[in-house]
Amino acid sequence: MNLWDLFASQPSIYLGSALLLGLIVGSFLNVLVHRLPLMMERRWQAEAREALALPELPAGERFDLFLPSSHCPHCQHRIRPWENIPLLGYLLLRGRCSACHTRISPRYPLVELASAGLTVFAAWHFGVSASAAAFMLLSWGLLVLSLIDIEHQLLHDALVLPLLWLGLIVNAFDLFVPLDQALWGAVAGYLILWSVYWLFRLITGRDGMGYGDFKLLAMLGAWGGWQTLPFILLFSSLLGAVVGLVQLRVKGRQMATPIPFGPYLALAGWIALLWGGQIPASYLHFAGS
Repeated sequence: MNLWDLFASQPSIYLGSALLLGLIVGSFLNVLVHRLPLMMERRWQAEAREALALPELPAGERFDLFLPSSHCPHCQHRIRPWENIPLLGYLLLRGRCSACHTRISPRYPLVELASAGLTVFAAWHFGVSASAAAFMLLSWGLLVLSLIDIEHQLLHDALVLPLLWLGLIVNAFDLFVPLDQALWGAVAGYLILWSVYWLFRLITGRDGMGYGDFKLLAMLGAWGGWQTLPFILLFSSLLGAVVGLVQLRVKGRQMATPIPFGPYLALAGWIALLWGGQIPASYLHFAGS
């Protein structure tokens, strides 16, 4: 019996493996969320210095997704393997560095839990299938993109573009929608927000959103097809407006304060890919009854 047959015949083993995989991936997603913006910033600085014909900065310590090894940002204590076990390490340390006892951000275990939850849900919803594996990849990517956008208001091409191409590739095999719908979903997704951006700019003279939002909607269109775009735009806009108003009232933010739109697009796209066709039908049925 191969692994595929084992998972199909033993759902508990399949879901348990998905849980373990989600926790492990979640640990890596934490690294992505923290290090990718810093890596991109360093690269942009190097490119700017080259364009301005400025001397290169002295080569420092290697910094990428693998080096330096994980360490406490306060005391530089190198995190030992048992301290780095997803979720369990945080619980064993009681949320504090073993060397300096500084509080560890709860974001790390929360991201691991979120990754595990998304992975188990994909495994349960799609069963033992290629669709489940593809949806796991999409969910992990949307989680990272959302967290980075919240913190830095950036949607990195290094994540968005590979996911866009992956959406077209998986739909070449009809995993979610036919390829022609995926293709036009990507095209329409980009052009819709691009048009909104320029219309807003012509009217107000200000930028209303970033180009990353165009690419993110194009990526979601590549996964779910052009039919999902109206729901994604409506739901993300309503959710963004509600959250924005709450922040204005509770946190006292100004109307001109930039609000990252990526997380709302990501959530709406995730929902649309799962139930995008059922939601409008359910609404029409409810409205007509």
